[in-house]
Amino acid sequence: MSAAAPAATGMFDCRDAYVRAVEALAADDPRIVAVVNDSVGSSKLGKFRNLFPDRLINVGIAEQNLVGVGAGLANGGKIPFVSGAACFLTARALEQIKADLVYSNANVKLCGISSGVAYGELGATHHSIEDLAWLRAMRDLVVIVPSDPAETAAAIRAAAAHQGPVFIRISRMPVPGIEHPAPFAIGRAETLRDGSDLTIIATGTLVHRALDAAATLADEGVTARVVNMATIAPLDEDAVLAAARETGAIVTAEEHVVRGGLGGAVAEIVATRHPVPMRILGFDGFQPTGSAEWLMERAHLTAPGIADAARELAARKRG
Repeated sequence: MSAAAPAATGMFDCRDAYVRAVEALAADDPRIVAVVNDSVGSSKLGKFRNLFPDRLINVGIAEQNLVGVGAGLANGGKIPFVSGAACFLTARALEQIKADLVYSNANVKLCGISSGVAYGELGATHHSIEDLAWLRAMRDLVVIVPSDPAETAAAIRAAAAHQGPVFIRISRMPVPGIEHPAPFAIGRAETLRDGSDLTIIATGTLVHRALDAAATLADEGVTARVVNMATIAPLDEDAVLAAARETGAIVTAEEHVVRGGLGGAVAEIVATRHPVPMRILGFDGFQPTGSAEWLMERAHLTAPGIADAARELAARKRG
């Protein structure tokens, strides 16, 4: 655990880490296959196709079939990584995810590419900001939202080793590398910075912004614990309860609507087991057309926005 914000160098596309990890797994395990919905380019699986031409299946723009084919391959002993734009993979194929994968406990790894508002200018139809709420409602589906390339690669390896369905939410928005204090493990949160005045629990592209917010608050005499909640389901309940008991206030931050995602999952635990003041940061609903960064700023999903929420919450706690 670091008392200061972990070092970050450069900005990276987590899709690159994703494909490198899948390629490495496939080189060692002939069961690894990739299934795409006319998304070889956006999923960056062109090299995988060249390396393993008989282990990539392109079903075309047919997301329900995409998931069904993945389930069939799993039933045949393969370990399929089913890759497509998160907005279409989750919304169009939700019934297949429910029945073919989760209900059937199929060993399929869903990779939601370009999640959140990464497709900003294409508008609300291409924003994937409801997916965590839909998917975490299915108890036996593991849901992972990595924060940086290193965690993305580790999540892919963990998903391959896990027996059962997994969803990994992979952003194309550039993020910095983060210093992780412990190896990634499904269902385990990590504390990136300690503090006693409140806790910021963030996931995915909001983690480095939460660290920047905590650094700003520290200069003002407010110490904020920063928790990276990479696994949304199963959630690390112990980390949430420790934050509630030890810091007395929690801000959550996610690239998702404020209903049903990380904030909702944390609130369920806090409300029923150790109530403390909370702020849930996210989108308020459908978003307009605009760049991803503009949409994040509009929703105050920035380091200054997180810091403002933390200040308000710390003042409420003191009052």
